[in-house]
Amino acid sequence: MISNLHIKNIGIIDDININFNTGFNVLTGETGAGKTLIIDSLSIIAGGRFSKEMIRKGENHSFVEMCLYLPENENASDGNIIVSREIYSNGRNLCKINGRLVTVNELRNFMKNIIDIHGQLDNQTILEANSHIDYLDNFAGDKLLELKEKYLEMYTKYNNIKNELKNNYGDDKEKQRKLDLLKYQVNEIETANLKIGEDNELELIRGKILNSEKISENLSQADIQIGENAIDAISSSIKSLEKIENIDEKYQKKLNDLKSIYYDLQELSRDITTLKDEVEFNEEERQEIEQRLDLVFSLKRKYGNNIEEILSYNEEIKEEIEKIENLDSYILKLKNEQKIIEEEMTKICSNMNKIRSEKSKILEQQINNELKDLEMKNAKFEIKIQYNEMNFNENGLDKVEFFIRTNIGEEAKPLIKIASGGEMSRIMLAIKNVLADIDKVPVLVFDEIDTGISGIAANSVAEKMKRIAKKHQVLAVTHLAPIAAKGDYNYYISKVINENQTKTKIELLSEEDTIKELARIASGNVTEIAIQHAKELRNK
Repeated sequence: MISNLHIKNIGIIDDININFNTGFNVLTGETGAGKTLIIDSLSIIAGGRFSKEMIRKGENHSFVEMCLYLPENENASDGNIIVSREIYSNGRNLCKINGRLVTVNELRNFMKNIIDIHGQLDNQTILEANSHIDYLDNFAGDKLLELKEKYLEMYTKYNNIKNELKNNYGDDKEKQRKLDLLKYQVNEIETANLKIGEDNELELIRGKILNSEKISENLSQADIQIGENAIDAISSSIKSLEKIENIDEKYQKKLNDLKSIYYDLQELSRDITTLKDEVEFNEEERQEIEQRLDLVFSLKRKYGNNIEEILSYNEEIKEEIEKIENLDSYILKLKNEQKIIEEEMTKICSNMNKIRSEKSKILEQQINNELKDLEMKNAKFEIKIQYNEMNFNENGLDKVEFFIRTNIGEEAKPLIKIASGGEMSRIMLAIKNVLADIDKVPVLVFDEIDTGISGIAANSVAEKMKRIAKKHQVLAVTHLAPIAAKGDYNYYISKVINENQTKTKIELLSEEDTIKELARIASGNVTEIAIQHAKELRNK
């Protein structure tokens, strides 16, 4: 849902904040006060078109920001998403989703799953023909959706096989070139006789060889310090303690400790001497190691980041060689698999087509009944299903599109070609009312919903919008009291003139003020009779 809408510098709107609520939010007010500008602002933040003439006089930019609460959306860690769009008079456009810069197209694609603005043709997902099959399938229910899920699993396998068949290495010359290349790579890797971890061991040995002089010098120094200095000094100390060891036990204990250190130092001295003797600079060995490391590096550059990846790649290309050498039998196997899958997919598609055809008639009837309630008795809603054999897509073999005929004698046209305004809004209301339980777009905005309808139709419109508001957040601009009376939250839009400037003002009405506004809408004057009538409308 939209929790807050911030609009700045659009038309006569200076700077307003609107806190919307769940359920049915109704916007009423004076003519020219800015109701349409609020809808325009919703269209702008939804990625709609913008004209620089909309920027408030004397300003160089407009700004629209919306706070959405969508706990199930992957972009909302705490349920909240901040969307903004800033437009400058020089054409500069800044769009952000949770502080991240996005393009207008990215903003539009994100918002089309969140808000439908009826009266703004570019912001209605239900007008997009490619979405109609999903609406019908969700209406059809679990049986169809289960078939569709099974079909999609097979469709994925089917596409994988198609891609495999497409990638058949071309003609014989191309296959031979590919085979020669792969065999060369296998030979290059296997000739190297790589062992996992050998590169690290070679680097260690190489480091020792390159530092042999330094190692030898310091081992010799350590050997001298221990052998000629430390051991001799401790030996003298032992002789001194031996002269007094019988005087006191503690002297004898220290003598034993010193002897233990003496023996340890002798062993350590022998080890260091051995290490020193082992140090040798061998130029031939260094060159061999350098060449081996160069070979390993060259193979890493070609086939993997480490020896494990190189060896793994070698196994993969050996499998590919086998596949190419046995390509004819492999292709035959794939084609047989493809045929079996196609036959099974065709059966599923036939069953899906049957269910869609049956359910489409029910959906047509329900929507046409809704249109009659909305004083569109001559309108007829149709669902056309085209079955395209062997033209598999993610939905099967069916193409589904919604059509509407608004007057007797006219040809049914796609929804997208119906004129905007009250007629379009009522058609959308009829469709949304039937599909309210399955429509996943959380926010519905109705503009000009009451154009050209009578009081009877207004009551029907109000009831249907109230019902939709149980499943969606609904925002509606209206001039009819029966519709405004059903609002869960009523907002009054007015304009104020201050210092020769006109500004839009909006306020959430209390129940008492809502009754007065209903009276004003219904009769033009807030009289006792009008207020009584407003209360009756409110309590219906």
